[in-house]
Amino acid sequence: MATQVYRAFVFALYQFSIVLGIALLPVALATSRVGFTLPIGRVVERLGAAYENATPEATA
Repeated sequence: MATQVYRAFVFALYQFSIVLGIALLPVALATSRVGFTLPIGRVVERLGAAYENATPEATA
């Protein structure tokens, strides 16, 4: 039960980070012109990896 809650929580965070990345795209483009980059891509990748690690292997 706890693993299902954890998996759902990580999935929700992953989805939220994708939405946040899309919403912050204009800000990221503006800041990259100044020389500062937002680490949204790394956040999405790390949450995606955490979700994949929390998901049980598919049985064939």
